[in-house]
Amino acid sequence: MTDKYYDVLVNKTDKGFSIEIEKKDFAEPVTHTPEEYNFPDKLYEDHWENAYAWGVLVNDELVAAIETDQELWSNRLRITELWVAEKYQKQGIGHALIEIAKEQARRERRRAIILETQSCNVNAVDFYQHEGFSLIGMDTCCYRNNDLQRKEVRLEFGWFPEEKKKVKREEIEIRMETKDDWYNVELMTQHAFWNKHHLGCVEHYLVHKLRQDKDYLPELSRIAVKDGAVIGCIMYSKARVVVDGADTHEIITFGPLCVEPKWQGYGVGELLLRETMNLAANKGYKGIVIFGEPDYYPRIGFKTCDNFHITTADGKNFDAFMGIELVEDGMKNIKGKFYESEVFQNLPKAEVEEYNKNFPQLQKLRFPGQWD
Repeated sequence: MTDKYYDVLVNKTDKGFSIEIEKKDFAEPVTHTPEEYNFPDKLYEDHWENAYAWGVLVNDELVAAIETDQELWSNRLRITELWVAEKYQKQGIGHALIEIAKEQARRERRRAIILETQSCNVNAVDFYQHEGFSLIGMDTCCYRNNDLQRKEVRLEFGWFPEEKKKVKREEIEIRMETKDDWYNVELMTQHAFWNKHHLGCVEHYLVHKLRQDKDYLPELSRIAVKDGAVIGCIMYSKARVVVDGADTHEIITFGPLCVEPKWQGYGVGELLLRETMNLAANKGYKGIVIFGEPDYYPRIGFKTCDNFHITTADGKNFDAFMGIELVEDGMKNIKGKFYESEVFQNLPKAEVEEYNKNFPQLQKLRFPGQWD
């Protein structure tokens, strides 16, 4: 029920069309519900092919929910449902749910978040504007052919991530870490990977363990610092390629390579990678093999390892298993199965949970694309 609405006026002029949208008062309160159109609110409708929802429970009662759908063809994320029970409104729950959608958009590198509301839903229109959304379009006959007259016009709102300008090398400090950096490097790593591949993450504990491992290469590893804060790191370690269980070729790998979330998209990771690749080449290393994101590393020159006749330890190849030569034909004669340090496999869940107590508590959330 509402006693206000946004009046939408569409006028044909000699030069085209003019559209005016103005908040006004109804003479009497009006109520519109989805049930009027035999289309009640419902999660996971069949026409939302990539729907994903989060809910808020109080004493096992669902009191709020948000649902998104990945609009893959346009690389946008649509909020398909958002509601908060009246009893729990104006307590910040809606804002928290919108922040989850923004986090999903950031993780998936969506160019926009879009959603639908109605011109008579003044509270929703004002709320979305407060959350940074702006009007991007409308449909004057979405619900009925007289939506303009009924004062219930479908309005489309959109939110756009901040455009990011690449940082220049001279704008950040890239250096070896010191013991005084350890906590901040691990904290940054936790932020970078939290809920990315799993609920929570293990990568900050991996950094801790890697420093103590015989295969760690601190002379190649670097951190990125801006205005005194650690905003990125890359950690190198020795690895090997074994031919038929006999001949062994030394090689290197890196991981994690990560950037503080608010600095992702500014090119910090690429600066770290290119600088350390040069360091590794100057120290005589022939090539690098990694498990990494196939949407990111190929643009820097990485290729899938089948190009080098290298497989995983169990004889497999896939898009995320990549390598790069640091000198021409550097891996021409390095063929076989790839093995990284055992430290990458020795991260017991109980140890990770205990180590998490050293850091501020973060919420574990499911997101699309997690591995489990």
